Amino acid sequence: MVHAGTMEQSPSWPQVVAHRGAAAELAEHTLNAYLLAIDEGAEALECDVRLTADGHLVCVHDSRIDRTSDGSGRVSNKTLSQLRQHDFSSWQPDKARKSADTDSLTGRTVLTLDELLQVVVDSPRRLEIAIETKHPTRFGGFTEQALVQMLKRFGLYAPEEKATQVRVMSFSPIAMRRMRDLAPGIPTVYLMERTPRLLRSGQLPYDARIAGPSVEIVRDQPDVVRLWQQRGRPIHVFTVDTKQDVALCMSRGISAIISNRPGDALKWREECWNELTDQAVPKGVS
Repeated sequence: MVHAGTMEQSPSWPQVVAHRGAAAELAEHTLNAYLLAIDEGAEALECDVRLTADGHLVCVHDSRIDRTSDGSGRVSNKTLSQLRQHDFSSWQPDKARKSADTDSLTGRTVLTLDELLQVVVDSPRRLEIAIETKHPTRFGGFTEQALVQMLKRFGLYAPEEKATQVRVMSFSPIAMRRMRDLAPGIPTVYLMERTPRLLRSGQLPYDARIAGPSVEIVRDQPDVVRLWQQRGRPIHVFTVDTKQDVALCMSRGISAIISNRPGDALKWREECWNELTDQAVPKGVS
């Protein structure tokens, strides 16, 4: 039996989101990592985006490429062509699986957001995508402006509130305001590693629709989680990489879990459902 604390509500069936792809198995933010996550059954993909010197949105977490490639320097100081020269899986040679893509840089070089969005729209099954805009950056609000323009090109822009495949996330309250002004129909997720004191009443900045706390907040501050839920805010939690944390999130009614191990998280979700409810997975739930 999974022990996730005292149950105060029916367990949720959270969406499983691949954090930077299947990042526990292949190098983060590479095309190969995302294709593996999709093969494993991930229901949504998560990525971080930054602007290059020539205005391309690329999927890179850090402001520099030193950690995640065989190159060095700031993303914002390099053109896309310069970034293409580097192997973004070289830092994890033990995770570079042999495949049709690994003999060349295809699938392992820097991934552009438009390439990832093409994967999403071409998918034979529905895939959602959670895009985190990284701040601070010398480009400021141009990041959100470029993102909205790209979503429009792919037909993923929602001018009014409605079901959408896209949501935009950030730790920056100002980014939440920009997205509200530029694209009020696209859901926003305010990310938090710690809960700011002013938000412990259940409020979120600039009408962000979704709370994005760390799993530590879910574990240590259940009262704040309940306040967000009472205000009608879905909760998307990062980074959920153990069965125990999957069970915790399900017992707290979490709507989405963001995991480096999407294949495992899908398996744990079903196991935890059975253990928390002593029932089979409901028909029609996937």
